[in-house]
Amino acid sequence: MRALFIVNPHATTTTSRTREVILGALASELDVATVETAYRDHARELAATAAAEGYELVLSLGGDGTVNEVVNGLLATPQELARPRYAVIPGGSANVFIRALGVPGDPIEATGAVLEAIRAGREKEIGLGRITSDQDDRYFTFCAGFGWDADVVQQVEHERGNGRKATPALYAEAAVKLFFQGDIRDPSLSVSGGGRSLDHVYFALVTNTTPWTYAGALPLQPTPDSRFELGLDAFALTQSSHALTGWVLSQMFFPKGLPTRGDGYVTWHDQSALRISSSHPRAFQIDGEYLGERKQVNFHSVPKALRIFC
Repeated sequence: MRALFIVNPHATTTTSRTREVILGALASELDVATVETAYRDHARELAATAAAEGYELVLSLGGDGTVNEVVNGLLATPQELARPRYAVIPGGSANVFIRALGVPGDPIEATGAVLEAIRAGREKEIGLGRITSDQDDRYFTFCAGFGWDADVVQQVEHERGNGRKATPALYAEAAVKLFFQGDIRDPSLSVSGGGRSLDHVYFALVTNTTPWTYAGALPLQPTPDSRFELGLDAFALTQSSHALTGWVLSQMFFPKGLPTRGDGYVTWHDQSALRISSSHPRAFQIDGEYLGERKQVNFHSVPKALRIFC
């Protein structure tokens, strides 16, 4: 099988020695070509041309940002060509998408699991989320957020620009800081979907699977029934007191996740389409990547969008 291995050389949790071990394992069973990404969106460009260059499989080593780029590139494969299968090896700090698939978090173990899946022909056909707005038309794999969590992502990207690593501790530091100092008290958002419309929302999140993210090894689950095989779920924070918001967030750490109903929030489940708008531009992120500020974004569920070995 001809395979293209897309590697983010700046992946947070891998070393050059780890990458050599992974490549050696892949090369023992696949006809593999390796390309390192050199700039933002390079992985998307490489994945978009993989089919035309005769590759049957695309693998990636990196975090959720690398995954998002590769997925968007694969979905841009021309219709007349067979879209390559996909396989992921974790290299980031959170690896939410990869862990939600059940792939081991250790990159060496994940490589073994991926090769075993390829040998057995074991693959999943998963749904994705798609966003459209005046500025966007792209896919996301596990979440998109308006408000507080996007502010956290922006803050972490700023800190990374100052030389800090994107560790779970850095995310936690930014989250706590912005929880008390940020605009989580701004009720500018509106969420609509499934015949319901809700105004005066402080923070909104759309998910394609669970969890929303990880705090180290602990999953945060605002929409615990969200699945790759279903439509989109959504969470909306409707009250702003720090005590109640803190309580709601703490419930997301429970093994069963946040209950479907409760004080201070509203949820949607298995939706084909959703819309979030704001009375003024708010921070927006998808798959842990800050996209800037938006006033309105439409969300669509895209069933059976991608075949993936796992």
